[in-house]
Formats: sequence, C-alpha cells, structure tokens
Amino acid sequence: MRLVHDEVRVQVPATSANLGPGFDSFGLAHTIHDRVRVRATTGRTEVRVFGEGAGEVPDGDDHLVVRALRGGLDHVGAPQAGFSLDCENAIPHGRGLGSSAAAVIAGLVAARGLISEPEALADDVLLQLATEFEGHPDNAAPALLGGATVAWMDGRQAHAARIEVDPRIELTVLVPTERLPTSRARAALPATVSHADAAFNAGRAGLLTLALTSRPDLLLPATADRLHQAQRADAMMASIALVRRLRSEGHPAVISGAGPTVLVLSALDGDTVAGLGPEWSVRRPAIDTDGVRPLTADTGIENSR
Repeated sequence: MRLVHDEVRVQVPATSANLGPGFDSFGLAHTIHDRVRVRATTGRTEVRVFGEGAGEVPDGDDHLVVRALRGGLDHVGAPQAGFSLDCENAIPHGRGLGSSAAAVIAGLVAARGLISEPEALADDVLLQLATEFEGHPDNAAPALLGGATVAWMDGRQAHAARIEVDPRIELTVLVPTERLPTSRARAALPATVSHADAAFNAGRAGLLTLALTSRPDLLLPATADRLHQAQRADAMMASIALVRRLRSEGHPAVISGAGPTVLVLSALDGDTVAGLGPEWSVRRPAIDTDGVRPLTADTGIENSR
C-alpha cells in the first residue's frame, strides 16, 4: 500500500450517544463540526489546534487524530511519515458530545484519503478500528455514517445501521461550563441491573426507533431510561436536575452520552431558554445526515497557515 496523496481535509460531526434508553448503542450526529487538514511531511509531526482544546491537547504524535491516522495506515501496511495537522475544533471537549470519537474518525478517514487503495479502509473497517480505540461504537457510528444509528457488538466485531430520522425532529443542545471525564461517568455505573429495569429500557429502545423514524409525538416516553442516567446523578447533579425539569414540562430531554451536556429532541421556547442561567450554552444544530466527509482543497481551515 502506498501513500499517493500528501494532503487531505476532513470534516466530522459531534455526536450524542445513548439518547436515553439506548445505552452504548444509539447515537445521533449534529451539525457541530471539527475540521482537520493533514499534510504528509518529511519532518516531525506537528499539530496546531484552534478552538476547542487549544493549548490543552497534545501537539505531536500523542494527539488522538494522529494516533488514529497512524493506526489506519498500519492496518493496511502503508508507510508512515511525519504529519502536519491543522485542527479547527467546534466540538466541546469533556461534555458528552463525542469529541474523542470525532478525532478518531477524522484520523482514520484522513488515512483513507492518503492511500492508493482507499477501499481497504471501507466504512465497516473504520467502524471496527474506531471501536478498538473507543471501546464502544455508539459515538463512532453516527460520526462515520451520519444521522441516527444503532450500533451493536458480536463478540469483538462492531456493527452499525442507520435510522432515517423524521424531518420534523429538532434539536436543542445545552452545554454546561463544567466538564465530566467519560471515565468518571462510567465508574459511577453499577455492575448489575435489575431484570425489571433492563426490560423497561429494552421496550423504550424499541419505541425510540419508532419515534425517531415516524412518530416524534412519542419521543418523551421513548427517551425514558432506568439504566444509566440517574445512576450518574452525583457526577452531574445540575444536568440531571435539568433533564428532570424539562421532562416534567413535556420536553424529551436526555443526557448526551456520558454527560454533562443535555440533549433535547425538540425546540425550546424563549422563556425556557431564558430560565436556564448563565452556566448553560444553548445550541440549535440540525441533524447531520452526512457524517464524516472529505473536504475539497479550497475549503478553508480558517486559522491554519
């Protein structure tokens, strides 16, 4: 396998995993994007980050995009090089919006764009590689495929399928100032769950598929959860309180991924938004139906040089 291109540009969306009952399975892509430009060089690897994560994430080979890029090249036996990366990040870090999955998918798709036989890194291969990086496919699947997805594991093999989302569904994303590492959120989960709670979530996950595709009027009951959100309340008390308040007012609100961002699968009126307080940033993205995609050479990475 050869490197036949020396530059590639990629755009990848933010994602919300779980969507209430679909723990480690359901996911949804948003039109909040990171953009990455990768150039192969003969020198050492350098990463310039603008926006989210600037000054916080590694600026060399330890950067997650670079690690995924090199992992993709190793998988197909392509030669390594030095790389120069410009990363323009809009996806908040540590907020449950799939920033790490976005970085992994961006790096893998960049690898696909550099090699002589891109079909060697087909989507199913990328999903598997991303899952090996992430540990689960729920964010990687919508970042790769776009829209809403259901992901599952057969042993160690990752799979995913898209759900066509009803165009009437709107999104509101409420991003708090606080961060929550995914590791801390997962550590709060119990080792076992009751049969009743598992049965409850199985039924609501099935209902969620119907609600997302054709019955958005069912989104409130379809997003109910008993397995993971309340169990992590001590790690994100303000977020859980907001989810409970919004749901009591009829809004299908859930914790986005591991939190602490709150995702609402509907629009919020001005009075509701005004009452949130200064610690919440309100975003109104659309559903990203494309997933990760290469960008043309004339698409700017605004702060790059």
